[in-house]
Amino acid sequence: MASRTSDLVGRVHPAHSFDFDALFRYASINVGGFPVAPSSFTVSQFGHGQSNPTFLMEVFGGGGSVKRYVVRKKPPGKLLQSAHAVEREYQVLRALGLHTQVPVPKVFCLCTDPSVIGTSFYIMEYLEGRIFLDPKLPGMTPDRRTAIYRAISIALAALHHADVDSIGLGKYGRRDNYCKRQIERWAKQYIASTGEDKPEGNPKMFELIDWLRQHVPLEDSRAVTTGLVHGDFRIDNLVFHPTEDRVIGILDWELSTLGNQMCDIANNCLPYIIDLRPDRLDEGFEVTGIPEGIPSQSEYLAEYCSAAGKPWPGSAWKFYVAFSLFRAASIFAGIYSRWIMGNASGGDRAKHAGRIANSLIDCAWTVIEQKSLVPEHPPSDPGRFAIIVQQTVLDSWNHEAQICPKAQDWGEAEDQSLSNSRGKFVPRKEVLELRSRLIKFMEDHIYPMEDEFSKRANSTLRWTVHPEEERLKELAKKEGLWNLFIPADSAARARKLIYDGRILSDDASNLLGAGLSNLEYGFLCEIMGRAVWAPQVFNCGAPDTGNMEVLLRYGNKEQLHEWLIPLLEGKVRSGFSMTEPQVASSDATNIECSIKRQGDSYIINGKKWWTSGAMDPRCKLLIVMGKTDFTAPMHKQQSMILVDIQTPGIHIKRPLTVFGFDDAPHGHAEISFENVCVPATNILLGEGRGFEIAQGRLGPGRLHHCMRLIGAAERGMQLMVQRALKRRVFGKLIAEQGSFLSDVAKVGQARLLVLEAADQLDRLGNKKARGTIAMAKVAAPNMALKVLDMAMQVHGAAGLSSDTVLAHLWATARTLRIADGPDEVHLGTIAKLELRRAKL
Repeated sequence: MASRTSDLVGRVHPAHSFDFDALFRYASINVGGFPVAPSSFTVSQFGHGQSNPTFLMEVFGGGGSVKRYVVRKKPPGKLLQSAHAVEREYQVLRALGLHTQVPVPKVFCLCTDPSVIGTSFYIMEYLEGRIFLDPKLPGMTPDRRTAIYRAISIALAALHHADVDSIGLGKYGRRDNYCKRQIERWAKQYIASTGEDKPEGNPKMFELIDWLRQHVPLEDSRAVTTGLVHGDFRIDNLVFHPTEDRVIGILDWELSTLGNQMCDIANNCLPYIIDLRPDRLDEGFEVTGIPEGIPSQSEYLAEYCSAAGKPWPGSAWKFYVAFSLFRAASIFAGIYSRWIMGNASGGDRAKHAGRIANSLIDCAWTVIEQKSLVPEHPPSDPGRFAIIVQQTVLDSWNHEAQICPKAQDWGEAEDQSLSNSRGKFVPRKEVLELRSRLIKFMEDHIYPMEDEFSKRANSTLRWTVHPEEERLKELAKKEGLWNLFIPADSAARARKLIYDGRILSDDASNLLGAGLSNLEYGFLCEIMGRAVWAPQVFNCGAPDTGNMEVLLRYGNKEQLHEWLIPLLEGKVRSGFSMTEPQVASSDATNIECSIKRQGDSYIINGKKWWTSGAMDPRCKLLIVMGKTDFTAPMHKQQSMILVDIQTPGIHIKRPLTVFGFDDAPHGHAEISFENVCVPATNILLGEGRGFEIAQGRLGPGRLHHCMRLIGAAERGMQLMVQRALKRRVFGKLIAEQGSFLSDVAKVGQARLLVLEAADQLDRLGNKKARGTIAMAKVAAPNMALKVLDMAMQVHGAAGLSSDTVLAHLWATARTLRIADGPDEVHLGTIAKLELRRAKL
């Protein structure tokens, strides 16, 4: 059961006693609404908590009335540097209380004059409610447990949605390298709390510090998960309503700052790993048994990620949990050190802190030695809980976001609308910043060069690379707009294999993208789709993105070094050889290209076409899909292999055209493979894994196409609107004609479907999201075709010419009703899933 707030107070510890009368005099002057002529007052101390001493001041008036206030102060004596900063607690509580609906107690005043009661302190409102000291919630029904954990997730997601810049906390801390800096901070704190005349340091702690330094997630350096961090978010730092299962106050903000918000949810999840008692440490309830009604760790984490709009942490979760245990160990070491010196605020419980610190260190190593704590992908069904949490956060508590008027500039208006909108898919501030930089880059460098690139593509030099392209690629790298498609989990795997977990230089970090989710990349990919040749400038063009994703997810260390790094650097390009002219390749089981093992090599024979990218003079790598065993089960016959395009026996037969466009210098090639000998080490994952790899590759790849199609449609809409507002027919502007007005808005619904598919891909994984991905793959090309067809119609004959980009965009969109699976295949997938859902 829960403890009432009032049940947690007792007599003031002698070591923490101060001048109560001085406090009363200060409060009577500085606290608004303080009783004018009270009959008496008392001061007692909250016994729960081990940090800044916290007191209850009760002021009694006539007629039995009583007003209660909470006083929080620094502990007496010599303190560790930067610890116990009550001034920062006051600052964050005041900002959140004034400008958001994040549940925090109201603060009245801050006193930094130590002559008043001996240390700095602040006074805040007293919250009468419940505090759950045991995360197992004994004595509660399963429904109440579910509701309470839902409330915790809502509170944390709301806190993490706070816009620090708009509420005056933009300089509350550094935004990058949070974990890296925290490791050093708590390492110093631990060293300061041990050794010499203090308790002896634990050697395992120093080994843990080294491990953490080597395994900081990539997104930490890129500020991907940056925002307001509580620093010690856990159930016993929350005050719940006396009767309702909702949080009315988040307490103990001593460790708050700006930083990596995944650390908050990891700290919140520690009860799944450990059961921290006042005098000992036991196994968490994911080991001993989860009480009915409480979600599993994976379910709760998925619910939080959905509500807060965070990508699934995957393999990085182990780091965050180990980091939380390390920090807790350092804190408990400090508590034990203060207990020895006689100024710990936790009373007799503090004498056990040293033993608990060592147990936490052992627990951290147990976590590290496990293969994984959560699956690579979130649970397949996070449930209605997540929807409720997300809707509550976005619609009820994030009220500071207001819709601003549209700007005149198309890109600026759209960017402002996104940044100030409300709903399920609202990009984080960091994503919006990337989007703004990307829009500016397009306006400054891409659109002005479209005519120049088009002329070269139609000249005798069309199969050569325009020198300006390479210059723009270097500029995109410097702008941090490079390899943005790479998901955080893929980057983490590459970092481990390529760099052995070492902390990377800025240049190396940039190669692995910005640590975005598929959903977040969607807001950027659509901008690139507004110009045919833009994606390659940011190293985000097909088929390179799909090929790099294959290597990121399935390549071994040697393959990554040989093939992936040059692709990440943009030094080479690649092609994907799957489709064959003689069979219906939309059914991958039909392919006939053979890949036969001969000793230490494979021999490839077959014909491929529509190998996009193979005409590019920079193309170095082909990923070829063929059959290694024609007698194996249907979906185990296929394999994928890495092939150097310069290998003898590879013959580029011709470039193929799409409605007359050959897309030079990129191109789409017909290729023959005649006794092409490839090292056996070039096989991906092993024989018979090709179909599995293809499915993994096509999920994100299909969505990337859909995202770019959204951008193409937006570009068409933009050009169409501009022309419709300038040209007159039959006495009216084209924009005033009925046919125009009835068809002008078609992009929004497709965008929402694509974003939903990307969100499901992040949360549920490729297999569970395949139905929604199939819907998006059908809807996006058809929508883009309608919009672009209308744009061409509004432009008249000019729309059919090469004087505008519309014809080329239309040709690309029409191709994507076939590429990566024709509409009919995806409609079949949707139908099967719907029938299965209906249990027919």
